[in-house]
Amino acid sequence: MAIFTKNQQEIATRIESETKQSNWVDWKWQVRHAIKSLEEFERLSGITFSPEEKVELQKTIDHFPLSITPYYLSLIDKKNYLNDPVFKQAFADTRELYVSPSEMKDPLSEDHDSPVPGITHRYPDRVLFLVSNVCAMYCRHCTRKRKVGDVDSIPSRTQIMDGLDYIRRTPQVRDVLLSGGDPFLLSDDYLDWILTELHKIPHVQVVRIGTRTPVVLPYRITEGLVTMLKKHHPVWINTHFNHVRELTDSSRKALAMLADAGIPLGNQSVLLAEVNDCPRLMKELVHQLVQNRVRPYYLYQCDLSEGLSHFRTPVGKGIEIIESLIGHTSGFAVPTYVIDAPGGGGKIPVMPNYLISWNTNKVILRNYEGVISTYQEPTNYSNSQCDMNCRDCNLELDLKGACESEAVGIEKLLADYDETIALVPANNERMNRREEYEEA
Repeated sequence: MAIFTKNQQEIATRIESETKQSNWVDWKWQVRHAIKSLEEFERLSGITFSPEEKVELQKTIDHFPLSITPYYLSLIDKKNYLNDPVFKQAFADTRELYVSPSEMKDPLSEDHDSPVPGITHRYPDRVLFLVSNVCAMYCRHCTRKRKVGDVDSIPSRTQIMDGLDYIRRTPQVRDVLLSGGDPFLLSDDYLDWILTELHKIPHVQVVRIGTRTPVVLPYRITEGLVTMLKKHHPVWINTHFNHVRELTDSSRKALAMLADAGIPLGNQSVLLAEVNDCPRLMKELVHQLVQNRVRPYYLYQCDLSEGLSHFRTPVGKGIEIIESLIGHTSGFAVPTYVIDAPGGGGKIPVMPNYLISWNTNKVILRNYEGVISTYQEPTNYSNSQCDMNCRDCNLELDLKGACESEAVGIEKLLADYDETIALVPANNERMNRREEYEEA
């Protein structure tokens, strides 16, 4: 049984006077009693605001709804809540009402790259499949704030079936990422049905699930859920820890259950001002993640969604954090720092530059200490055996039945077998798909 702290017990009894520990660790009880009003937050947390603050906070909540699980509420440091990273991620901030000229409702243009409702097809071989618009908690830094609390945007079963049909008739899709909302807010049976249908599609090789439940609702990771997921390997799970304070005993237990089931775990953090914009903090976070068998996957620059100006840091802060990790900790503990490009350009790595210069026969490199080294290029390398006929290759290119795909982007310019000498973004496959969607 999970730990039931004094603070959690106090919150539980304020919700229902006879609440037992078995209620507290019931994820459905947690969802039913999510804190959605300013008054309920004050009553359960013990934190109070002035009448003037309440007026402004209510304006924020009216525009960007509030929803916090009792569990996540219990992690807030009430004595120092204004500086608390849990509070800042969960509770409304009046600065959210400021929308800068650069901010957008859909900064990643997910809706523009949507061939059918619920599917975003941006990269050649993978799609984002929004199967739920319900979350255990509304994170204040959410990139999809435009959909939070919108009951009209909750995917119907018909919409899910339309998404599955698109994947079935699009053979280049080998990787499907289930997201939302949070897929783990669906019932075990419903998620099982979706995974079963995906598993039947021959060209789908792997399914990924993005969830924040191990962070904000770890009790959702039940034996029943884990048993169901084990039927659908290969399944990968990415979660979203932003601060070491979120790695509680309950969350560690949830991660252990998933890892013990043979499910590879990754983590996607968002760089947030006043929350985790500290090299020492991020190093401790990645260390604790790998200790719990979670691979740090991405560190995201905060998106240009509406109302997030106060969360954004300069890109230089992210570079500083990565510099504090590369060479200073295990390579597999270093996430890739990315900007999800506005307008739908996708994730662009923004990493420190370790390649200083080069000429025709050597490259100049520097390491994390500042040591500068020379790497000698081979002087006799040539591709003389290759006739650039990849389709009939009998040399190294043995794909053992794997499907070939057309080169895209920079890959096309580098490929010896392709005669393209310039890129015209307006004519790429993704833009053509957009035109087809808009015409349909």
